[in-house]
Amino acid sequence: MKTIIKLVVVALLANALWRVGMAYTAFYRFKDSITEAASQGESTEEELRQKIVEVASTYDVPLTADDVTVTREVHHTAIRGSYKQGVAIFPGFDYQWPFNIDLDAYPIAPPTRRGDLIKP
Repeated sequence: MKTIIKLVVVALLANALWRVGMAYTAFYRFKDSITEAASQGESTEEELRQKIVEVASTYDVPLTADDVTVTREVHHTAIRGSYKQGVAIFPGFDYQWPFNIDLDAYPIAPPTRRGDLIKP
């Protein structure tokens, strides 16, 4: 009987670790994707915010445009935000796991504006 209880406890812990690991895997893949999008340097703050929401839906991240703050300067983009994702730690117990986004991206090429173009 002790062996069965130990096996059940090990199975529950393995399941919890698997689910938390999958949530973190999705989070880090999501962060990599938005870092890449922010490094392009071609979009406005609002366009980038919408792109982040689109990428979030791709990775099943419950993020809305109101959850994200984008600040874009010529050579720097800051993305801040947070969300909570339900993770089924144990059967019947869904924990709202918090994830924070705190990214600084530096564009590959600074954005160009029509007034900034220099004509030879």
